[in-house]
Amino acid sequence: MTRNVHLRDRVAVAILDAAAALLARRGESVSMAEVAAAAGVGRTTLYRYFPSREALLDTLSQDACAELIDKLANAGLDDVEVPEGMARVTRIAMSQAAKYQALIRLHGKPDVPDETARQLMAPLIALFARGAADGTWRRDLSTDTLLDLYMALLEGALGQALHAKLGVEPAAASITSVFIHGAERTAV
Repeated sequence: MTRNVHLRDRVAVAILDAAAALLARRGESVSMAEVAAAAGVGRTTLYRYFPSREALLDTLSQDACAELIDKLANAGLDDVEVPEGMARVTRIAMSQAAKYQALIRLHGKPDVPDETARQLMAPLIALFARGAADGTWRRDLSTDTLLDLYMALLEGALGQALHAKLGVEPAAASITSVFIHGAERTAV
């Protein structure tokens, strides 16, 4: 029984990986038959796992959030200075956007449960609080305001597909630089 569960998990992962790759490469025009072929499974198998395109996209959205949470948790944000932590967060966001941009355009911004949203935001909130405590950030704006400004800059860059125009690393570096230099405390 365990072997069958493991096999089912591997097949589902292969389907989801194929769907993400096809959507990233070709955009919205990917058919379920193309996903099945890319995953190396038949259409019947694909529909056994994901009975509709909507079910596939919903699961892909959930997996994208889980992957982002995992990458943020493993980014070592507590082990680096705040500016480097910001750079890491921005690179992670840009790379995830490159992988899932077509999904977001096709399926919209995922409606995430409160616990998922909390897990997504917790590393950023901690990073911003640390920046306020150690004097990295300017003091005339609250930590919440700075976090809101960063999120707006990041979402704007994602909406403009800046990662596709510049490449993931240059886009992340540009966003980080613009934010850090605008939010950092100036010498008095």
